[in-house]
Amino acid sequence: MAGYFELVDAPDGGYRVRMLDGAGSLMAISVTFPTKRAAVAGVAMAREIAGTGLIRDKSHDGAGTVLRERVRPVSSAKEEAARQKKAPAAKRAAVS
Repeated sequence: MAGYFELVDAPDGGYRVRMLDGAGSLMAISVTFPTKRAAVAGVAMAREIAGTGLIRDKSHDGAGTVLRERVRPVSSAKEEAARQKKAPAAKRAAVS
């Protein structure tokens, strides 16, 4: 489920970075960066944080708790259907 980043013009000048999942659904949008170079550096920082950063729950009932559970990324309906379509073939191959 590889996603990608898009560099887009910000409405107030400068640039923003949009993070999209493999299906093209918007996952996040950045702050405004003054230059393209700064926006690309922001992508590098986002990659670093995403790979190592903790999840701190700041919701009304989270009280700043750090979430440590390992969670699987949520699949889109299209990805889930493709996975289920492949599953029977994989099982047959394992039995043969």
